[in-house]
Amino acid sequence: MSHYSPPAGGDRETGGNVEEFGYKQAMQRGTGRFASFAVAFAFVSIATGIFTTYGAVLNSSGPAGIWTWPIVIIGQLAVAFIFGSLAARIPVTGYSYQWMSRLANPVLGWIIGWISFTFLAIVVVAVDYTIASTVMPVLLGYEGTSLNAWVITGVVILCQAVLVAFSTKWTERVNNFAVTAELIGMIALVLLLLGVGFVAKELNVANLFSTGAVPSEGYLSFGTLTAAGPWMLGFLLGAFTIVGFESAANLAEETKDPARVVPRAMWQAVLASGVLGFLFLVAVTLLAGDPVELAKSGTPVADVISRVLGPVVGTGLLVLVVIAIFACGMVILMTGVRLVWAMSRDRRFPGWQALSQVSPRFGTPLKATVFMLVVGELILAIFSTRTDALFGLFAAATLLPAIIYTGTVVMYVVKRKTLPPSKGFDLGRWEIPVIVVALVWLVFELLLFRDASFVEPWIYVLIMLALGAAYLAYLLATKGVKGLAMPDMHSIDAALTADTTGTGAGTGPGITGDESAEGRHRR
Repeated sequence: MSHYSPPAGGDRETGGNVEEFGYKQAMQRGTGRFASFAVAFAFVSIATGIFTTYGAVLNSSGPAGIWTWPIVIIGQLAVAFIFGSLAARIPVTGYSYQWMSRLANPVLGWIIGWISFTFLAIVVVAVDYTIASTVMPVLLGYEGTSLNAWVITGVVILCQAVLVAFSTKWTERVNNFAVTAELIGMIALVLLLLGVGFVAKELNVANLFSTGAVPSEGYLSFGTLTAAGPWMLGFLLGAFTIVGFESAANLAEETKDPARVVPRAMWQAVLASGVLGFLFLVAVTLLAGDPVELAKSGTPVADVISRVLGPVVGTGLLVLVVIAIFACGMVILMTGVRLVWAMSRDRRFPGWQALSQVSPRFGTPLKATVFMLVVGELILAIFSTRTDALFGLFAAATLLPAIIYTGTVVMYVVKRKTLPPSKGFDLGRWEIPVIVVALVWLVFELLLFRDASFVEPWIYVLIMLALGAAYLAYLLATKGVKGLAMPDMHSIDAALTADTTGTGAGTGPGITGDESAEGRHRR
């Protein structure tokens, strides 16, 4: 295998030059438009989210809980637009960590970066656990236990890590295939379910408005101080699923024309996932039969597919679901690796000396990949004996992005008048309405987690934050706040102009002589 040679510089004409942000180009720019969309769409993965949480929503909100989905889509689409506006201004690996560090405060940036790392480490386990606990038992006809779920999930994470570690190109190829299969498979699944259900006269419209085993009295209540109402809990279905679209921004340094491609990939992924996911939810709910009985199953969606479509077609479609979930976990792992690498590049992550390296042979952050693999396996081991492991994992993986999104949107609101110029996407006159929708949605979403059933996820989050706080205290004690300053942003055009006029490239905080901003930052 030939050795990898990182390219020099970036694409200045398309706003892709990382030297503008104080770094050297370390990885190959090979991610195109569809691949960027596929990364965002695979992370969202409606197959994964719905298979994981539909049963929980049946128990907490009944079938009528699916009507919260469109509201979530509107809220998350507003968040995606704001993230796109930031990605078009600072298209650098690290997304919220980079934006918060550069536009607000490096300490706040580190905190949001650590929370993002915690989210990615937990959600990759939650997603892969779905394969072992809710799909494979139906697909292969065996009884799922906590032990075999542990083993299967561990093997799945290992396979994903091997792909991410050894080839970004092959990781994207596998993901592109999986996303194409998921799009085609989910469309086919919706059409087949509705078609067969109509012919067999099994469609039950009343299910769409049924509360199932949940009492109808007080259903629309907002609940109490420590308990969310049944209707509110239904929002967890969309809140867990429609996240991770920002993963496209975390591959900005590997994307061609990232300032234009990444924002589009994010909002398109949310919109496509939202529309297709809701159609799938409606189809499954129409064919749920007795929703009270279905809620008792650990694999409700798979049960409906197998019952309605029969074992042959049902099995084929479940295989596509497994492929989609595998791709989702793989993209999450790759996103986590990029974040760890980005924070390590700035000497702000434990073990940064090793984790900041890019393999000269494979062109990937190999050691950061091994690190994420080990963390994922450790988290899996902690949950291995828990019969309710899936709920604990998905609850924590829903809470964390809500915190990240809220922090980032608030930062955008505060700094929107002083943002750097956009290189490809701007909210324009829609900025205020988008901000209002995003903030209202995020405040409402965070209120869901006052429910007493989320005590353990809050504990998991607080433990990880405590670990992060300890390391942050170490960084502040050894470097001080000024030691956490980010590499300077500067204008490549201004530097080149100064150089050609004979005044030297040392005008401002950019490149001075043969020395890069990254080199100065390291001293």
